[in-house]
Amino acid sequence: MFTKVLVANRGEIAVRIIRACKELGVDTVAVYSEGDADALHARLADEAVCIGPALSAESYLKVTHLISAAEVSGCEAIHPGYGFLAENAAFARMVSESGLVFIGPTPDNINKMGNKSLAKVTMRAAGVSVIPGSKKDLTGLPEARKLAAEYGYPVLVKAAAGGGGKGMRLAHDEKELETGYKMAKAESKAAFGDDRLYLEKYIERPRHIEIQIMADNYGKTVHLGERECSIQRRHQKLIEESPSPAVNEALRKKMGAAAVSAAKTIGYRGAGTVEFLLDPKGDFFFMEMNTRIQVEHPVTEMVSGYDLLKEQIKVAAGSKLSIRRDVNKPNGHSIECRINAEDPDRDFMPTPGKISFLHLPGGPGIRVDSHIFAGYVVPQYYDSLIAKIISHGRTRGEAIDRMRRGLEEFYIEGVKTTIPFHLKVLADPEFIAGNLHTGFIPEMAERLKAKK
Repeated sequence: MFTKVLVANRGEIAVRIIRACKELGVDTVAVYSEGDADALHARLADEAVCIGPALSAESYLKVTHLISAAEVSGCEAIHPGYGFLAENAAFARMVSESGLVFIGPTPDNINKMGNKSLAKVTMRAAGVSVIPGSKKDLTGLPEARKLAAEYGYPVLVKAAAGGGGKGMRLAHDEKELETGYKMAKAESKAAFGDDRLYLEKYIERPRHIEIQIMADNYGKTVHLGERECSIQRRHQKLIEESPSPAVNEALRKKMGAAAVSAAKTIGYRGAGTVEFLLDPKGDFFFMEMNTRIQVEHPVTEMVSGYDLLKEQIKVAAGSKLSIRRDVNKPNGHSIECRINAEDPDRDFMPTPGKISFLHLPGGPGIRVDSHIFAGYVVPQYYDSLIAKIISHGRTRGEAIDRMRRGLEEFYIEGVKTTIPFHLKVLADPEFIAGNLHTGFIPEMAERLKAKK
């Protein structure tokens, strides 16, 4: 096992990594920007190093600063968390070349699956069904027009090196395609430093289902079941749950086998998520693979009983997987709500500011992953995620009831949050019935408008 690990991230995921390391007896070094000088992760770690100004480009995305911080503090490994440099193959390679261990997949894994169009080529070769789309990066708008005409509208233009909904545009006709292409290219360049795009057929009213996999260095790869991630706004996930209301044990085994096959095809190592679209007929298609730990990993932990962060760290240190077999029978049901510092009544505008009062929920079946505290100033420079509430129950109904209670117990003053929005979703009859798809949120908005 490592003796000291550098946590190359911030916010709730940095806190989560530090906690996992503490339980493993591993010392941690936090990095923080000038905008995060009073951040919880910097307080909880054994050591903390300031790596630059508040802007991410000058701190958390500064590769040389991160590696230097690890070297001067005597770390053996770097954990990237999610976001920032977590899926950057060049960073993973530089970490390894510096004599450090990157707690994640290999640079080759990231290259093969991080580029979304290349990942589809790999999955086709592995015999996994993929969404019809371009077999390589688009050469320009004329090729995009040609492919859209071939597949038929609507189509999606997506960032080849992207994720999290950034660099993605839906087009219902040629005019929308032209506008969307230009916008996706600019957004992809700004978010990832890479403006390559690909195009795929848009599947209407699908569910977004993802399979958690874990692999060690000794040929062992397992899946830990699925997560339902269909509740999204502008391609950003808001609520996740496990298991999915639409997936039975037979389908779980089939999707899990496809995910494991995908990982084994590229010799994958560590934690990863293979994402699929499930159509109304029950057919599923490979969408992409996230070569990192996911924001929503806690719901899998709750129904599987495994600590994914600790498993990820142990695998990177050279241990064999302690997860011996696929998880085809989840224990109960778990739901996660992402709490953002945003105002739902003002088109989810970010609401940075000082938290003047805070009471976090608790009680049976409630877990909170967060980095906030009373007096904490939510900075304007970073993602607006401030907490995740995770509920667990014997049934989906009990998990929903516990989540409602948890949201109602979450008292926060000083900044507006998305808690009222989540309560509306959990009270929606269609959500309660499990009738979910990626267009659920706009349809719910129309239902609420009709009631007024």
